[in-house]
Order: sequence, then structure tokens, then C-alpha cells
Amino acid sequence: MSTTVPAGSLRPTRLVSAPLADGVVTVEDRDHTRPFLLLHGGGGPATMTGFAELLAQRTHSRVLMPTHPGFAGTERVPGVDSVRDLAAAYVGLLDELGLSDVTVIGNSFGGWLAAEIALLGSPRVSGAVIIDGIGIEVEGHPMTSVAGLAPLDLQKLSFHDPRKAPQPADAGGTGPSPDVRALLSYTGPAMSDPGLLDRLRRVGHFPVHVIWGASDGIVSPEYGKAYAAAIPMSKFTLLPTAGHLPQVETPEELLGALFDLGND
Repeated sequence: MSTTVPAGSLRPTRLVSAPLADGVVTVEDRDHTRPFLLLHGGGGPATMTGFAELLAQRTHSRVLMPTHPGFAGTERVPGVDSVRDLAAAYVGLLDELGLSDVTVIGNSFGGWLAAEIALLGSPRVSGAVIIDGIGIEVEGHPMTSVAGLAPLDLQKLSFHDPRKAPQPADAGGTGPSPDVRALLSYTGPAMSDPGLLDRLRRVGHFPVHVIWGASDGIVSPEYGKAYAAAIPMSKFTLLPTAGHLPQVETPEELLGALFDLGND
């Protein structure tokens, strides 16, 4: 990384370039104390930036939020072509930064990444939070395919209250956004791994919190419960007034759930 800032400094957000495998990744670094790694979903980094700021301000924590290579117009990293590749690269990033006691928080595609990072068993990671994650296959509860959806259609499936949804830049478009195309380049058209559900049973070395929006039209709460049931040391929390993007729609409720502030 280009610069080093002491933990607890309360300095403003910095945009830095960090080594990732054989390339680099752009990372928003809110450097305070306890480290969190926030992983955005297919909607791109804009879906996580506001919550990253809220988490940093309220907890005085160090919050790292990478932009996945290929999203938001960034360059791909050679050799990082799958979800598992990207998860391993992020573990390498934590090694490069010398971080420890990291909590990984991921939404949607980022939730899948958080699960894969948990499976790698890095001693630098002490916990994971999966927020409306994708990646598993649950009989009777298929994931809605976003591959052919226009931005407005995707938005309707993603929010409990569509009035809270930001206006997509290409609202009049008829095809998937560039970030959705980047997503599919990692996940493949099925956006799932048939073996992931069974592999999650190996995550027994630290706690995992699975948080779900009750109105998620992409992956249902039953899908989320299956995610949690597959992980031995897991907890499941349902957010009643959120959809697929709780960090955008109900950030305060999500923050409360993360720290058990009156949420069940």
C-alpha cells in the first residue's frame, strides 16, 4: 500500500491502491481501530459506500472497502477469474496489510465472497457477516436470475420500499448494467456453486452472522435460512423492512443487527 496510517487516527477516507494477486485493487480506507473488510455486491461499490462511512463513524473502526476488479470501470486482475480466486486474493490482501481480527462483511455477491473467505480459514479473519448472500443452491427456493433484467426491474426486486431506491444511471436501459456483467464474469450465468452449501459445513472455527431482508426478491428469506443452517456456528437475523440491500435501504437497522442492538 502506498501509505501507512496508524489505527485510531480518525483520519478521513483515503482512496488507495493495494496489491491484489498479480494486479492492484482500489480500496476505500476508513482507518480507525478494529478492522472490517466490506465486500459489495453486483450493484457495485456505490451500494456499500454509505454503510462503510456509517460503520466507521459509529464504531471508530478501520473499514476497508475494495472495489472488485472489473466493477465501476476498474481493470481486471490477471488470474483472478472466479469467486474463489477473488476470495483468495482478498486473504492475500489482508496478509499484505498485516491485519488481524478482521470481520468480513459482504452483501449479495460480497456475501458469497465472505463465505469463501471463511472457508479459507485465514488466521487474520475472526468473523464473517453474510447479508443477503448468493452462491448456494436451495431446493424449492431458486435465486432470481438478474442476467437479463433492466436496472429498474432489478431495483423492484431489491427493495422493500422502492421509493428508497436510488435512481439508476441507466434507468431507461433494457439490458444488464456493466457491473452486473462484471458479476457474471466471476460467477457464471447460474450465479451459484452447486457444492457451496455442503462446503459451508466446514466453517466451524469462528461465528458467522447471516442477515436477510424479509422482502428480498432476489434470494428469499428461506434461502437465507438455508445459508445459516449450513454453517455450524451461525446466527440468522431477519430485517422486516428491508430487501436485498439492507445497507442501502435500512442502514441503521443493519448496524443494530450487526451489534445486537435490540434486533432478533
